[in-house]
Amino acid sequence: MIGFLRGNLVQKRPPLLVMDVQGVGYEIEAPMSTFYQLESLQNDVTILTHMHVREDAMLLFGFASEPERVLFKTLIKVNGVGAKMALAILSSMAVNEFCSYVDTGDTAALTRIPGVGKKTAERLQIEMRDRLKEVVKLGLLSYENTTTTFDAQGDLNPQKAAFSNTLQQSACEALISLGYKNTQAEKMVSAVYEAELTLEALIKRALQGVKL
Repeated sequence: MIGFLRGNLVQKRPPLLVMDVQGVGYEIEAPMSTFYQLESLQNDVTILTHMHVREDAMLLFGFASEPERVLFKTLIKVNGVGAKMALAILSSMAVNEFCSYVDTGDTAALTRIPGVGKKTAERLQIEMRDRLKEVVKLGLLSYENTTTTFDAQGDLNPQKAAFSNTLQQSACEALISLGYKNTQAEKMVSAVYEAELTLEALIKRALQGVKL
């Protein structure tokens, strides 16, 4: 199995990263929490990975931190929670927030995640509570806030990237990949769009707008 990749980040189009590792291009699906912590393009970057093997495909998922990877691997063990929903959870809230919502039984907060209805939220709360306690006890996760890099303005530190489509189209595509419907994604993006935003910042604002 592939535990991590170290190389050059050559493409960044949520939810897809492409890394050049000694001349081999690896396609990696990643949550928005990982995109927020990466510059648009950079050399000598390390991405923690999890290989997900299905009958019809071998998929590689990437994470900027070990807590993200641990939560992802724990989530996909829950009945009815696939990799797509696990990415949506990590993209919608911080690891410690999810742990806290599960621990306190706040299923209303969990239903704000795309694709998570009341029944799924209740299943997550029931099945994840003991699982999370075990990994927290091992020191792999925490209910406390995690450290994230911010710039001088207090914003997460993504940088501008060039895309073949417009910024709004790329943001909509990222939201749709997380489970939002086309019309819903368009409304979310248009409500918070500003021309000077980076793609990651625009997606972050759109996701935050759902929670308000």
